[in-house]
Amino acid sequence: MITVNVDLGERSYPIRIGADLIARTELFAPHIAGAAVTIVTNETVEPLYGEALRAALAPLGKQVSTVVLPDGESFKHWETLNRIFDTLLGAKADRKTTLIALGGGVVGDMTGFAAACYMRGVPFIQVPTTLLSQVDSSVGGKTGINHPLGKNMIGAFHQPQAVIADIGTLRTLPERELAAGIAEVIKTAAIADGAFFEWLEANIAALNGRDPDALAHAVKRSCEVKASVVAADEREGGLRAILNFGHTFGHAIEAGLGYGEWLHGEAVGCGMVMAADLSARLGYLDEAVRKRLVALIGAARLPSRAPALSDTRYIELMKVDKKAEAGAIKFVLLKALGQTLVTDVPEDALRATLAACV
Repeated sequence: MITVNVDLGERSYPIRIGADLIARTELFAPHIAGAAVTIVTNETVEPLYGEALRAALAPLGKQVSTVVLPDGESFKHWETLNRIFDTLLGAKADRKTTLIALGGGVVGDMTGFAAACYMRGVPFIQVPTTLLSQVDSSVGGKTGINHPLGKNMIGAFHQPQAVIADIGTLRTLPERELAAGIAEVIKTAAIADGAFFEWLEANIAALNGRDPDALAHAVKRSCEVKASVVAADEREGGLRAILNFGHTFGHAIEAGLGYGEWLHGEAVGCGMVMAADLSARLGYLDEAVRKRLVALIGAARLPSRAPALSDTRYIELMKVDKKAEAGAIKFVLLKALGQTLVTDVPEDALRATLAACV
């Protein structure tokens, strides 16, 4: 087992990375202070890992309830969130009740948001079961739900007590979900670590093939990078915005097609191609580096052509973005591997990128 720590003073917490961690009672025990636990999972993950988690919790003698949500990004909204609150209120959950998010990024985001809101804040633990959630969404305390006009625009910062990333769960991950997770790994390398990017170029086949050592290294390095960024800028006042490389385009793709048509990681993969095109078009990024990034995204079996929405629609959607200021769209662009900038861009360059990538 590998441990990466997120250093946030009294809100610091460990990220545990390894195989078959869901079964280890001792990893959960220090983070559950109250008498009750509510597991939040979904219809896909519950039959695979729900019983194993409940068995791990059994020796602690806690009152355990389970909420099983529908699976998919299209259900990341108020109605689904209220199912968690219904269960908590029905069980008369108190402030010491601990929520456990067992699933991918949608489950983690909604469980974290429910934990932030219920009685104005209860503890929760992340048990991410997808590669994307293990390397990105489970770490950093960003929680929320989608709105038809914007992705993740309603939410809260609420840090977990711990993240328990069991890479054994990746054995049951569908191929599209695996590729979607690799997209966030590529993003991490592109924005923060040129050597890690080179490692990915050399080991992409091993990741595609679910090699356990390659997966463990990818999760570890991605979590190290995100932990350092979050420790420096917990509430996205500046530095943390670099983690959104590819996301301004990607979120527009997701909202424009309808949530769930493309997986989040697929949209981010394509969004990185678009952001790299814009970076090179504006003279920030060397063309050779742009080609390397596009090649790696292709090798990860991610889409590199954006869906055919109109320029006007893309721009309208991108204006509903957390980085937008006074109606101006802010983009995370690359200057080199490991070097970024956040800036607005001329509209003619943006339209040229949209024309080239759609």
